[in-house]
Amino acid sequence: MLPDSLAIDFCGLKLDSPIVLLSGCVGFGEEYTRVAGFSNRDVGAIVLKGTTREPRLGNPPHRIYETPMGMLNAIGLQNPGVEAVVTRILPTLDFTETRFIANVCGSTIEDYVEVTRRFDDSPIDAIEINISCPNIKEGGVQFGNYPEMSARVVAACRAATRKPLITKLSPNQTDIRENARLCIEAGTDALAVINTVTGMAIDVNTRQPIIGNVQGGLSGPAIKPIALLKVHQVYEVASRHKVPIIGQGGICSAQDALEFLIAGATAVGVGTALFYDPLVCPKINAGIAEYLERHGFKSVGELVGTSSAHGHLQPAPCG
Repeated sequence: MLPDSLAIDFCGLKLDSPIVLLSGCVGFGEEYTRVAGFSNRDVGAIVLKGTTREPRLGNPPHRIYETPMGMLNAIGLQNPGVEAVVTRILPTLDFTETRFIANVCGSTIEDYVEVTRRFDDSPIDAIEINISCPNIKEGGVQFGNYPEMSARVVAACRAATRKPLITKLSPNQTDIRENARLCIEAGTDALAVINTVTGMAIDVNTRQPIIGNVQGGLSGPAIKPIALLKVHQVYEVASRHKVPIIGQGGICSAQDALEFLIAGATAVGVGTALFYDPLVCPKINAGIAEYLERHGFKSVGELVGTSSAHGHLQPAPCG
């Protein structure tokens, strides 16, 4: 049983922990249940693998490559399509253990709308729209790097669902604050900050790109300083509208998570760390709870946005 101090209210959803397992890192929610000692009850929510309108085979290999303090991935949104996810996968998930969030992807606005509409008519708790995927050649990366296009996708999805809507923002753009502002005005309920950073690797013997897609998304500790700054910047906008943030990018420890909470994140996303320490979440929970008690905070919410760098800005409510 997790301490009450870790519970947060996120877009009206009660999460027992501020930890959110990130899309693409735990498949469709059941993979890590095979690891001895792992429990879905240790996390507040799980974001399912990116789902498209029709099935996708994904990119050619290589699709994953370890880099110094990080990992490149270019899976290419391999998934069985939204109908299979809703009818075959969702019924196998235990919604009493944790919250489940769908991740919606598409190549056109119409794709996003149709997938969102299908998830709206399902038990899923919330919907994340991935407008910033750096490892596909069409769709997401273009949508996510242009604020006006991002807002169009958000507005269209907002009209297709009554569920909480989370927009995943790209770091690969000129002004993430402007993108956040327009997405909030278009109707997003929350923001996920950030998606992976575009990168590549080369085999010096063959002089060829290692990733079959040439480019992929860089994740892991290498991008943490970038992600932390982006959360700080987006919080300046989101706090004015009381829009919560899932801070993510290189979180591997309780200290990492605390930095993101202090910078303005209401929840913290864990992804790449699971690949080498699948039992990292209980450690992060314990570290956060100990910090809260030691510093006299009664809840995670009291810590959110308390960085002195925010000046006069007040912490955004968790709801």
